[in-house]
Amino acid sequence: MGTRLGSKTALVTGAAGALGGAVARSFADEGVERLVLVDLDPVRAEKLAGEDWAAGVDVIADGLDVTDGDAYDALVARIVAEHGSVDVVVNAAGNVSPYAPIHELSTEDFEKSLRAHLTGTFHTIRAVARAQRGAAPASIVAIASVAGMTVWPNAAPYSAAKAGVIQLSRVAAREYAEDGIRVNAVCPGTFLSSRHEAMSQSTLEAIGARHPLGFGSSGDITGAIVYLACDESRWVTGHALVVDGGCALG
Repeated sequence: MGTRLGSKTALVTGAAGALGGAVARSFADEGVERLVLVDLDPVRAEKLAGEDWAAGVDVIADGLDVTDGDAYDALVARIVAEHGSVDVVVNAAGNVSPYAPIHELSTEDFEKSLRAHLTGTFHTIRAVARAQRGAAPASIVAIASVAGMTVWPNAAPYSAAKAGVIQLSRVAAREYAEDGIRVNAVCPGTFLSSRHEAMSQSTLEAIGARHPLGFGSSGDITGAIVYLACDESRWVTGHALVVDGGCALG
């Protein structure tokens, strides 16, 4: 077990998803003192918190819809009131965006993706800033995507939302640097998860062809997140760290 996150309190949203769960386990491996795991489905968050890897860690599970700003504010304020600070927040919540050309998308298709990914990140940053701006340092790690930096036909809602996450993180990093709040984004390439099960083999092959090192796994992303969460990266803010198997190389 490592010690890079020892004594820290960390909040992970979307904790029941493939990446959120991998982040939780990696944080436990790095000696995090307290983990608050939240998900739109609180039952799945509770199940994750009850697994063997969580032994020895103070784990709290709860439900949260990241598109509900008031609920997000209340959760972070409660963590700060009860535990003194929230040292790390990883916003891994999101949804499965439609895979179709723009002319086949509804307005709701587009806005649903923006709410889950971009508005959820906005609520993350705002809640932390409101609760402990100037009082305690914090590291916010937003999960963006290489799709926010490159062109992905048939993925307009997701790509636009993730591009917004990258720029929002940069703006927030500048706004809150003097308050000791660092904000960075991790930009993964495609790692296979349950959300890809409905895709055709030809679609998966086309996506895989864009990754010179092949498809990744959620475990390939967590090292970057741990780095940005821990004190080793104390001089890093406003950065978009690409972990994509070479996808952005074109």
